[in-house]
Amino acid sequence: MAWRSNLSKQLKELRILFSPSSPASSSTRAFIENNYKDLKKHNPKLPILIREASNAEPQLWARYDMGVERGIRLEGMSEAQISKALEDLVKVGEALKS
Repeated sequence: MAWRSNLSKQLKELRILFSPSSPASSSTRAFIENNYKDLKKHNPKLPILIREASNAEPQLWARYDMGVERGIRLEGMSEAQISKALEDLVKVGEALKS
């Protein structure tokens, strides 16, 4: 999972939005609980914003250079699928820099 170390090289900011109690956000909550420390350890200067709001739709947002943003809806995804979605956002950052 070398891509985890590249997060701060490709992204300017990572935002995760979810509901603290909604069943639709359960995988997102589990992803944060199981992956936040590792992501932050490999990318200590990258802002990783965790936003909770009642009945919020789970989403993952990446901000790149020049204010470009990409978002992914996470509803119905497993933890592994959320990890893959984040990896895909890192690849978008690589493509934008090329």
